[in-house]
Amino acid sequence: MSLQILRLAGPAVTEHLPAVAALRIQVFRDWPYLYDGDLDYEASYLAHYARSKRSVFVLALAEGKVVGASTGLPLAGDDAAFQQPFLAQGWDAQRVFYFGESVLLPAYRGHGLGHRFFDEREAHARSLGGFDWTAFAAVDRALDDPRRPTRYRDLAPFWQRRGYQRRPSLTMRLAWKELGETTPSDKSLTFWLRRLEA
Repeated sequence: MSLQILRLAGPAVTEHLPAVAALRIQVFRDWPYLYDGDLDYEASYLAHYARSKRSVFVLALAEGKVVGASTGLPLAGDDAAFQQPFLAQGWDAQRVFYFGESVLLPAYRGHGLGHRFFDEREAHARSLGGFDWTAFAAVDRALDDPRRPTRYRDLAPFWQRRGYQRRPSLTMRLAWKELGETTPSDKSLTFWLRRLEA
């Protein structure tokens, strides 16, 4: 499989933002997010990342088309809702680099891109310096939720192999509109953390 991998910082990603927005809506429509996508929200969300010169976008392109994307930025530069669980527990938000998401079309999964996305974002955080931890948040869903596909592959073992640990004391609420909802509702997300080696 021939893919081009780009690691771009902040404003350098601007030309790719519409494609990343469309990809996020497409991938997050599936379990476990069930996101009923909103292009206006996506444009605002991604523009926030793109304005930061310390953010990172890792893109996978097949024949020039964005088929995968992964993002990150310093936690202290993210919205207050993401920082609040850390601040409430006495963490220094300046020392945490936050990974926004990784989205990849199904046809390109199983070829090591998940690891590549983590490798590139962790390398970016190291290159900036000043970070002790990398973190991301995953939505909490009940194991017996009837909407859970029978063939769904839980990513927790993959994250654990990468050295990430789920921190039940670090949770947040985030609202989005699920498929079948008429208005957004709050969802619970829990953070996973890994110490960033030098």
